[in-house]
Amino acid sequence: MPAVVAADAHALVVVVGGMGSIPGAYVAAWLIAAIKAICYGLGTVEWLGVSFSFSKLTLVVEFLVMAVVLVVRPWGLMGKQQGISRNSAPPEDPLRAASKHFQIGVGVLLLALIGLPWITASSPYMTVLAIDLLTAALFAASLHFIMGPAGMHSFGHAAYFGLGAYGGALMVRNLGLPMEVALVLAPFNAALGAIICGWFCVRLSGVYLAMLTLAFAQIIWSVTFQWDYFTGGSNGLTGVWPAEWLADKKAYYLLTLAAVALGLYQLRRLLFSPFGYAMRASRDSVLRADAIGLNIKNIQWLAFVLAALYAGVAGALFAFSKGSISPDGMAVGRSVDGLVMVLLGGLQTLAGPVVGAVTFTWLQDSIARNTDYWRAILGGVILLLVLAFPQGIAGAAQSLARRLGNRSAGAKA
Repeated sequence: MPAVVAADAHALVVVVGGMGSIPGAYVAAWLIAAIKAICYGLGTVEWLGVSFSFSKLTLVVEFLVMAVVLVVRPWGLMGKQQGISRNSAPPEDPLRAASKHFQIGVGVLLLALIGLPWITASSPYMTVLAIDLLTAALFAASLHFIMGPAGMHSFGHAAYFGLGAYGGALMVRNLGLPMEVALVLAPFNAALGAIICGWFCVRLSGVYLAMLTLAFAQIIWSVTFQWDYFTGGSNGLTGVWPAEWLADKKAYYLLTLAAVALGLYQLRRLLFSPFGYAMRASRDSVLRADAIGLNIKNIQWLAFVLAALYAGVAGALFAFSKGSISPDGMAVGRSVDGLVMVLLGGLQTLAGPVVGAVTFTWLQDSIARNTDYWRAILGGVILLLVLAFPQGIAGAAQSLARRLGNRSAGAKA
C-alpha cells in the first residue's frame, strides 16, 4: 500500500495545488512535506490520558490534505474555478427494455447457475469460485451505476465494499447479532459512509471528483488499517462465518445468487425509473437539466449512496463467504480492479460490468493458480482484450448483434 501511495503522490500534489498551476503544485508539495515532518516530530502525544500517534498519520497525510483542500476550495489551492460546461456528453443510444430473447437468455442462465453446484459436484472449488464471481459482478455493477449513467468517476469505490464487509463482521463479533441480521444491516453501514463522503464529492466534477473519492477511500482504509483494537488492524477480522444452515457452500452459494440477482435487477430497474432518466439527463447536459428544475447535486448524491449500498451488499456477502475480512478488501487496488471490470465489459452497456467482472475474476483466479508471474500475464491478457474490444466485451457483442439485425432487416426488405 505505501507503494501505491507513493505512486499517486505526484498526481495528488497537482490536484491539491490546482490543475494548471505550477506555483500551486509547489505550495502543495511544501505543505504536505511540512505536515509530514511535523507529524514525525510530534511522534506519540498523550492528552487527557489518551495516547495518539501522529507518526501513523504520515501514511495518509497527502489524502487528508487533499480532502480538506478540495472541500474548502474545489479547484485546488491556486487553481481557477471551473465554469459549468455548456457542451453535452457524446450522444448514446437510449436505454431500451430487455428484448424477449434477452429475457429468455437470462432465464436459462439463471437456471444453469441454480444447478451449478450439482453440475460441478466433482469439483467443489467451482462453487467457491462462483461465489467470488457473483460478488464481483454486483460490486462492478454498483460502480457502473455511477460511472456510466451518472457520469461520476470514482477511484475509491472499494471503500464502500469494505464498509459493508467490516460492518457485517463487527455486528456478528462485537454486537452478537445473528449472521442473517448482520447481512441485512451491513450495507447500510456502507450507505452511511457514502452519505457523508458523497455529500462533499458530488460538489466537484472531473478529476477533482475522482481524486476526492480516492482521498476519502484512503482515509477510511488508513483508519481500518491502524485501528488494531476495533478492526483488527492489518490482520483484519477472522471467524466471521455464515449461520449454521448456510455452513454448506451450496446453501451459501444459492443465498449469494439470490442476493446478487436481486441486486442486479434492482439496479437495472432504477435505471429505467424516472430517477434513472433524471440521473442520465444530469450527466448529459448540466445546463438543460438545471433549466427544467432537476436538483443535479441531490440526484448525484442519491446515486452515490445507492451505488455504495449495493457495493456494501457485495462486501458483506464476500466477508461471510471467506470467514474473514482484511484492509485489503477496501484498498486502492480493489477500486482499480472494479474500474478494470467496468471498462473491460463495456461502460455503455448494462451487461458490461457483469461480463467484465466475471472475465476479470476468472482470469485472475485461473492465471494466479498456474504461475508465479500472474500479475504480468494478467496485465498482458487484459491489454489484448482492451485492444481487441475497444468498446468492451459486452459492447462489442452488442454492436455485432445490432449489425446482424440490421443486415437481416435489410435482406427482408
